[in-house]
Amino acid sequence: MSSLDGPVEQRIAALSRIHPKGFDLSLERITRLLSTLGDPHQNLPPTIHVAGTNGKGSTIAFARSILEASGLLVHAHTSPHLVRWNERYRLAGKLVDDETLCDAIDRVADVNDGQPITVFEILTAVAFLLFSEHEADACLVEVGLGGRFDCTNVMAEVAVSVIAPVSMDHEMHLGDTIAKIAFEKAGIIRPKVPVVVGPQHYDALGVIERQAAKLHAPVVAAGQHYHARVEQGRLVFQDETALLDLSLPRLPGQHQIDNAGLAIAACRMLAERQNLSITETACDAGLTNAQWPARLQLISQGRLVELLPPDTELWVDGGHNEAAADMVARHICALNDRNSLPLVLVCGMLTTKNPATYLAHFAGLARKVYTVPIPSSDAGYVPEALATFVKQAGIEALAVADLASALRKASDEFDEMRVLIAGSLYIAGQALQDNETFPS
Repeated sequence: MSSLDGPVEQRIAALSRIHPKGFDLSLERITRLLSTLGDPHQNLPPTIHVAGTNGKGSTIAFARSILEASGLLVHAHTSPHLVRWNERYRLAGKLVDDETLCDAIDRVADVNDGQPITVFEILTAVAFLLFSEHEADACLVEVGLGGRFDCTNVMAEVAVSVIAPVSMDHEMHLGDTIAKIAFEKAGIIRPKVPVVVGPQHYDALGVIERQAAKLHAPVVAAGQHYHARVEQGRLVFQDETALLDLSLPRLPGQHQIDNAGLAIAACRMLAERQNLSITETACDAGLTNAQWPARLQLISQGRLVELLPPDTELWVDGGHNEAAADMVARHICALNDRNSLPLVLVCGMLTTKNPATYLAHFAGLARKVYTVPIPSSDAGYVPEALATFVKQAGIEALAVADLASALRKASDEFDEMRVLIAGSLYIAGQALQDNETFPS
């Protein structure tokens, strides 16, 4: 999550000097602020609210693409960003411009008037304000952390709740078991509002189903009420009323089949509740046109690419937990089945994550790991400390000063290779910024 130094970044830097940057899970402060703003969160287009551990952003990317292919105007709020804060806000399909975003930030900050609140809460209020003031047919809102006490959960009415796969992450805030984390995620379920559920661990699904039953919320669960699978190079989606024959998703990785299926199911439920038309053609176009940067993104040109030998593959992925590492490692293995190349991992991670469980998935797969700092965060592992975890995983490691140094050293050592920059959205964002590949 790197940042350029524009007017938006300057405003948020000023906010960060007054208010804490982290999470303080509560709805009281955001409710008070939104009330002062006139409750913009109660004046949104029909909304899909998305929680989960892995796949939230990709699911929203697919859903937005499907809805837009259906001719609809769509707002979207996602977090975190990769390079610029503007990435968090799409107004009717387009990233918000600096002037509009700065104006909204100023208005929210002025109304808050220095009262205790987190930066994330202010920026979530900004999303609600923007979405209430610009017309659209649908709205997609990603949970920041957890669900039950996440500040996006102030919305009294949503059209569809979505829970992507739940796995271990943010244990300090959400609990130390899958069931405890799932309980927090299930906090977004609304009375009598359908909840569409992606593939889940048995313990997580049980918690979600019990919470939905208490609230009389219909459950549409992967593997039970809908199915998404690959057959003969096509994605086949099936639910109780349709069988769709679709192109494979543009986003790579087997896990994106699950995310695409979840998005299709959510969009079909939205269409049912709002009397919209979501056709097979729109679903197909949505899967092939969806973009979600730094999620197994193959970079083919740019400043970092120029540091590498010809025909080197450069991949960037922002996953940072064990489940994400497993997905990425599986994709690398699938690539090796078609074209085997030595894997060089360039890794930066936050100290709030568990390097051991992440790196274990690359043991026997990565030939070498170059550890790098995260310039945009003061919570990153120093490269030497991270290299110790790499060595404990049985992989050769070298601590270096930055991404460019890692790629130069890798180029001196390997004539051909597949390079993966990964371990954190922060380092993924830094890679996109250094390569001058800016999300749009």
